[in-house]
Amino acid sequence: MKYLRVGPAGAERPVAETGGRYYDLSAVTADIDGAFLAAGGVTSADGLPEIDIAGQRLGAPIARPGVVLCIGQNYAAHAAESGAEPPTTPILFYKAPNTVVGPHDDVLIPRGASRVDWEVELGVVIGRTARYLDSPADAAAHIAGFVVSNDVSEREFQLERSGGQWSKGKSCETFNPLGPWLVTPDEVDDSDDLRLRSRVNGEPRQDSNTADMIFDVGYLIWHLSQFTVLEPGDLINTGTPQGVALSGRFPYLADGDVVEVEIDGLGGQRSVVRNAA
Repeated sequence: MKYLRVGPAGAERPVAETGGRYYDLSAVTADIDGAFLAAGGVTSADGLPEIDIAGQRLGAPIARPGVVLCIGQNYAAHAAESGAEPPTTPILFYKAPNTVVGPHDDVLIPRGASRVDWEVELGVVIGRTARYLDSPADAAAHIAGFVVSNDVSEREFQLERSGGQWSKGKSCETFNPLGPWLVTPDEVDDSDDLRLRSRVNGEPRQDSNTADMIFDVGYLIWHLSQFTVLEPGDLINTGTPQGVALSGRFPYLADGDVVEVEIDGLGGQRSVVRNAA
């Protein structure tokens, strides 16, 4: 099953997709939120009204998460291009939940910014409360689904004006395009073997595989559950591979640029970069 949210920002309708057809979930749930995911979502479209979503805006496939947890430098090659040694334990930072926008919404360059960067990432959405899990093997039962995430970053804010942590460069508005769909685990053959790519203005940037992650999905959920309670609807961004502007090989984003990110089986995004008014 794939879940998505369709309609104007702030008034999205919950929708399920299966077999290439779309079904209105409004009679089942008010939104694709933690309560809906904790209850198991839906397993069949039987009895649901079919709808046409052509031409409609796609919102983020989950309602505003309670928390967005992000893993830094989780691909060795990206750590290297950032000038750092690969971490020996997961690096955790937070993004503001209100950074989450739709997969085709504009990305806004914030006031005073000059180093806005893209980061394609595998996003994991929690479906059951996870606290003090006994092992990484326990993590699978707590996953609602997987999603394409773009962890947009402003590198000067993140690294030079940070005060010692990264969230200033990660929490600007529109800095987490998400979607198009939340894909349930039964439709993902192996979350630890997914190709992920990014392009800017049609030119390739990132091309890697989640198999290259230092810490895999199960380990991350287990590890995080030792330090914080993961709740249904929470989003985990699992890190980005090499090929970002921070490497020095590519220019940072500018007004009018088009960023595309995609992950096999999870769909793709297309965001236009705009100067914030």
